[in-house]
Amino acid sequence: MTTSFFRTALILGLLSAIGPFAIDMYLPALPSIGKDLNAENNVVQMSLLAFFISFAIFQLIYGPLSDMWGRKAPLYMGIGLFAVASVGCALSNDIETLIAFRFLQGIGGAAGMVIPRAIVRDMHTGVQAARLMSLLMLVFSISPILAPLTGSAVISFYGWRGVFWAVTIAAFIGLILLSTQLNETRPKAARVESGLGSAMAAYRLLLGDRNFLTLTFIGGLGISSFLVYLANSPFVLIDHYGLTPTQYSVAFSINAVSFFTVSQLTGWLGDRFGLVRVMRMALTAFSFTMAAMVVVMALGFNQLPVLATFLFIGYGFLGLVIPTTAVLALEDHGEIAGTASALMGTLHFVTAAIAMVIAGLFFDGTALPMAAGIGLCAVAAFILTQATIARRRVVEVEAAAE
Repeated sequence: MTTSFFRTALILGLLSAIGPFAIDMYLPALPSIGKDLNAENNVVQMSLLAFFISFAIFQLIYGPLSDMWGRKAPLYMGIGLFAVASVGCALSNDIETLIAFRFLQGIGGAAGMVIPRAIVRDMHTGVQAARLMSLLMLVFSISPILAPLTGSAVISFYGWRGVFWAVTIAAFIGLILLSTQLNETRPKAARVESGLGSAMAAYRLLLGDRNFLTLTFIGGLGISSFLVYLANSPFVLIDHYGLTPTQYSVAFSINAVSFFTVSQLTGWLGDRFGLVRVMRMALTAFSFTMAAMVVVMALGFNQLPVLATFLFIGYGFLGLVIPTTAVLALEDHGEIAGTASALMGTLHFVTAAIAMVIAGLFFDGTALPMAAGIGLCAVAAFILTQATIARRRVVEVEAAAE
């Protein structure tokens, strides 16, 4: 692969990671934010949920805008808003203000999530797209590794407000990279037919595409399993298991190492077995691992090393599921890649938000409800995959009979 290929993956990965960086970096601070702003844990978690809600919904706006205006202009808008909202978060003196600015921060961060996937589709399809997507995931996955560790260091010196000043700096770095290192991948000629009417037509087309929706929800359930962990892990690992914020950051980072390391096999495995088969095999292994975790912990083997081992193995398999489902879902929609990527991202995070709310209702401070939420997401993805396989086989048999 050329230097340009790696450079593109690096830039797109960094732009994609700006929003999640604002999540992962402040996770170690959630307990201290509650104490400083005199808020209960479930109210502090609303600052996380507010980000996810706006992050999900506004991808629907950025996708069509990137088809109409090109990829770079909406990125400038989004990352600029993210930077302004980050300053507001840093200056917040009560939990309500923090939640409001987190909502605005999510609006801005949504651009960095949806548009880089569309750029990948602009440039490549098939296995090459899977390679670029997995490299993008490699850079993107550095966020859950470095962000909590960086957050712990920043918090120890500057408190939780320092986290938001740090992500403000990250946003400005993203703007510099966008302006100097990334070329426009959607030429003006391709934008001629793009408008509000075409965006609505594109969404109708996508909502009627069973293959697109199936692959999107499979990936969304996989992401949900990780975000349920993300939302509950600070309280489980720090308050229940007694880890320090730094120890928590290391424990959280280990899962990201597993995820991005295995994801780098996507291109090689896709060449050898095909992307669909790789996705199915990885999803099966992922769901069985997480289901086994729930059973083992329910039987009383709920020590931290047990939980950590299952998560490390399971999220490794998830590293193959996410890029393959994304590439396969976008494969047939190159002309509306921005809109398709937007709907995919929104459905991913709406699914995750619902899973997080449900898991939060059963949270009791111990690890089992969190593990159960993760396991249910994984099993649901497996069931959906199996139902899809069965349906396709029926179609193939009927076609052969004709």
